[in-house]
Amino acid sequence: MPIKIYSVARCLVLLSILFVFGCSSHKTPVTSHQNGNLSKAVQNGQNNGDDALDPLALSDREKGEGMNNGAVASSSNEKHDTVVKKERGDENQNLLDAALELTEASQEFWADGDVDGSIEALDEAYALILKADAGDNPKLSQEKEDIRFMISKRIMELYASRNAVVIGKSKEIPMTMNDHVEREIRQFQTVERDFFMESYKRSGRYREEMVKALKEAGLPEEISWLPLIESGFKSRALSRSRALGLWQFIPSTGYKFGLKRNSWIDERLDPAKATAAAIAYLKELHRIFGDWATVLAAYNCGEGNVGRAIRGQKINYLDNFWDLYERLPRETARYYPRFLAVLTILKDPGKYGFTLGEPDKPASYDMVTIERTIHLKSVADRLRISLAELTALNPELRHDATPDVPYALKVPSGKKDELLAAMDSMPKWSPPKSAYVVHHVRRGETLSLIALRYRTSIQRIMEANRMMRGHYIRVGQRLKIPVRSAT
Repeated sequence: MPIKIYSVARCLVLLSILFVFGCSSHKTPVTSHQNGNLSKAVQNGQNNGDDALDPLALSDREKGEGMNNGAVASSSNEKHDTVVKKERGDENQNLLDAALELTEASQEFWADGDVDGSIEALDEAYALILKADAGDNPKLSQEKEDIRFMISKRIMELYASRNAVVIGKSKEIPMTMNDHVEREIRQFQTVERDFFMESYKRSGRYREEMVKALKEAGLPEEISWLPLIESGFKSRALSRSRALGLWQFIPSTGYKFGLKRNSWIDERLDPAKATAAAIAYLKELHRIFGDWATVLAAYNCGEGNVGRAIRGQKINYLDNFWDLYERLPRETARYYPRFLAVLTILKDPGKYGFTLGEPDKPASYDMVTIERTIHLKSVADRLRISLAELTALNPELRHDATPDVPYALKVPSGKKDELLAAMDSMPKWSPPKSAYVVHHVRRGETLSLIALRYRTSIQRIMEANRMMRGHYIRVGQRLKIPVRSAT
């Protein structure tokens, strides 16, 4: 049966609450809705009035009775407190029991094809677990968390059906033409024309493998153009927020999706590995948000930011990215229109004044397993190729050297046997060892003054402390200062 839009909206809001923010961050419960099909036990609990589901109601009444009866002995108070505590525990247990029953009822509605009834039951179940106060009772705390997890799982099931019924195939990115997209097209036609042309040329080095991986994953192959606006198809692109590589992963997101980063390698720079991680991330976002416009916005600024934008709307979320446009950060708001502008131009370059030449050819290479640390310059000299050619094939190597564990090094096609024959005679390489001193920032000091004092550069201080340009230092801050290097 078709899913009503308002149910889809509540489904998304619940999903963002439970997965992005968690139960503990909410001060107010989700609005409950009466449903005539719910179990009698739950209906009776609601029909008895607010007190029936209010864990504080009983203690308020008894407090009033105590005041009417005058002073009570200390031992009687302790006994009374014990009784109240037990009854409060019973009330909270009843709330959780009712929430569990509603969650199970939601599954029955779902099995009968009643999606609206299923969502309403989850609404009420969530409202009840918000009311339940587990306090320091570990059993109630665990039960509350288990029910919250069950609600989350049900919402994911409903959301999966929403994707299938409302969105359709996940292989389609809907094309839209509006003022926002037209503005980005003009941007590429004018001030960013050279950027567009150069990025398109570089795309040929990587897109063939990207398209293959996207098709295998069941994702739209148009996503292979996302690196054009992410990085200009530069494998070593670094943003102000320390996002790195073709797909612009920040360290934490890269780590989450399996990209290794240590003193030897940074797999965010490896095109194939970063593409696999990007596909995994995009698939996760699509399971959460369902439509590609919102997915790509979340890819740019994070699912939490998009979830907050959705939650902050005064109208229901209608599966329309343009409803969110004004609420998103400026860079993210431009992101999807910019992507659509790229796709629009590439569908008919001549219409928009572009004559696109042949893109670069993908590199052809063989792989050789290296068992020890060797600098790429030694390899390049032995193979009679440029160091730049070799580093371009292996961009993830942070020191232009193989790590101290077995590593599959890429070399130009036809050079594998030559390298294997020369391997034993190649010198082992050791990374330079840096020495640091710790400097406490004093009032009036700047990075330039500190660099001058220690006879080093601002850039080296920034790298040692992982600082970005425009980063301010503060009085009392501890800085690592590189003072010498030795091999």
